[in-house]
Amino acid sequence: MQTPLQLQQTEGSDASAAATRGFAEFVQNQIQAHAGTLPEGFPLDVTDVQDLKDARIAYGFPVYTVDPKDILTPRSDFSSMARPTGVWRFLISRDSRPIGLATVGKINGTWQTTSYGGAGLSKDLDALMQFHGNANRSNLRFIRIFQARSDFLEVASGNGTTPRFAPLQSAREALLLQQRASKTGSAADAAGGLVDASQFAESLRAAVQANLANFR
Repeated sequence: MQTPLQLQQTEGSDASAAATRGFAEFVQNQIQAHAGTLPEGFPLDVTDVQDLKDARIAYGFPVYTVDPKDILTPRSDFSSMARPTGVWRFLISRDSRPIGLATVGKINGTWQTTSYGGAGLSKDLDALMQFHGNANRSNLRFIRIFQARSDFLEVASGNGTTPRFAPLQSAREALLLQQRASKTGSAADAAGGLVDASQFAESLRAAVQANLANFR
């Protein structure tokens, strides 16, 4: 019987194959339809669709989230409440530069690429992963709180202490962490450095409450 880590590795391998296959089809279709141009609102950071010929699927990572009920009424620490969504995202790079992300999920039991985008997120995320990650990025988890429109990179320590978090641009904006950093003089908050979950818990709870209320 496979361990959770082995299951994730198997899942990641299958998702990666789907991302690679899907991206090859996407590139072929885009070049056939739009060679020499760039359609308005194109989801990846290129100047011409032909630039995609030099792009590739790089590494991938599973997307985790925390149930909004657990954010509003925590039953344990933020890290322990994070659960996999079943979705993977893969960095797309060109000349060793991030140009976007491919989103991969299971549809009718088969891994398929469902969307492309996240050019800004890919740059923010790749920089933080390179800075905080170990050789295979096994000490990192990407956590998206959908109801707060906020992304975090969880960074586990090697000595068993509580993980810390790098708020990505979405979280820094949605939770007003940048404004708070300017008031407190905290360079970590401003630059997306590592913070304890307690440092954003109140802002995250308020954002989730507000967004849930808007859907009622």
